[in-house]
Amino acid sequence: MPAQIESFYDAATGTVSHVVYDRAGGHAAAIDPVLDFDPRSARTSGRSADRLLDFLRGQRLTLQWILETHAHADHLSAAAYLKQRAGGRIAIGERITQVQDIFRQVFNLEPDFRSDGSQFDHLFRDGETFRIGELEAEVLWVPGHTPADVAYRIDDAVFVGDTLFMPDAGTARCDFPGGDAAALYRSIRRLLALPDHTRLLMCHDYPPAGREPAWCSTVAEQRRANLHAHDGVEETDFVAMREARDATLCMPQLLLPAVQINIRAGQLPPAEANGVRYLKLPLDAL
Repeated sequence: MPAQIESFYDAATGTVSHVVYDRAGGHAAAIDPVLDFDPRSARTSGRSADRLLDFLRGQRLTLQWILETHAHADHLSAAAYLKQRAGGRIAIGERITQVQDIFRQVFNLEPDFRSDGSQFDHLFRDGETFRIGELEAEVLWVPGHTPADVAYRIDDAVFVGDTLFMPDAGTARCDFPGGDAAALYRSIRRLLALPDHTRLLMCHDYPPAGREPAWCSTVAEQRRANLHAHDGVEETDFVAMREARDATLCMPQLLLPAVQINIRAGQLPPAEANGVRYLKLPLDAL
């Protein structure tokens, strides 16, 4: 049975969330869901995630998994929001512990914060397989953007997270703590070694002027036309390009709030004595 996919684009963050399922009335996974956040008021909202919930209800789907490709720097995760309302297990790659350890120190998090991945219901190993109802899925470790990125191969589709963008937008940055341009190059080549017809589903699209948002390409299209990593680009050239380009990029607007939430599997920080939850801003530290 081929995988069914419904995708949801969030224009505010350029993020694409996906629901993949086996059949109407069957089982589903939500991949990279977005929790809305207004940085001016520090208010959160479930508006974007509610679109996924409406679709699940409309198709009579049981939410079995909430899958993160990595701890995102550009949007807050709605994993906990979805789990509270629809169930399912929150999962991410096992190397999230490295990212948690890095940012536990950056933000000097509370003593009770554990960098062992226990905030998530399951930590995937490279090559691990699992079921989404009648569908079989495989986990591919694709580090580089962060040390913990994974992709999910389900039927003829691979949800690539922040490794690749659409061909005219190239590839993800590697200058966050733990990022590695050489590792990203090797991860991309791993993905592009898959059969040419394989569909690659993006987590983000930042379309150039004149193009509408898009989030699906094929291995063949990426090998032929990816701006940064098409066939013929060698690792040394890619690393030089990626590092020079990253040095010109501004920090994502939501990095500081997003990472603090996303390393907690979408849970907000614990409330303090006055009942209010707080995010931290490490001054002159990044």
